[in-house]
Amino acid sequence: MKTTVLIPTTFLILIIMSGCKSEKSEYDTMVEFGQKYTDAWNSKQPENMASFYAEDGTLTVNGGTPAVGRKQLAATAQSYMEAFPDMILTMDSLTKEKDTYRYYWTFKGTNTGPNGTGNKVDFSGFEEWTMNEQGLVQKSIGTYDADEYTRQLEGN
Repeated sequence: MKTTVLIPTTFLILIIMSGCKSEKSEYDTMVEFGQKYTDAWNSKQPENMASFYAEDGTLTVNGGTPAVGRKQLAATAQSYMEAFPDMILTMDSLTKEKDTYRYYWTFKGTNTGPNGTGNKVDFSGFEEWTMNEQGLVQKSIGTYDADEYTRQLEGN
């Protein structure tokens, strides 16, 4: 005697779909975060960039005075956006260290903002991000070759 078991189609589809679940990895999620962060810089809206940081997040560039909180972060972004109205930031790569991510970038623009030199710059650097539990940047330590940047800015 042969027994036939009928499985409702919707049940079978649910089993197949749950077995093929394709959730993004943590790294893929961070790559997407980095791409959106890049887009925020390129939006020319400083608040967009600051929104990727925790309310009390910090950004320190080349060991300088940290920008603390979204208001200061937006002011930092605005200073670059005003100095380089045609600025384009590109994301070069993202790496994962132990508890941090390194967001590598290239910045290109012409210094035609207020008191600008009129010179073009093309320089690269990275930010080392420590993320908070909400998936926002809590602490960023930015680094780039300041001597090369100054050389380009001054047209030497």
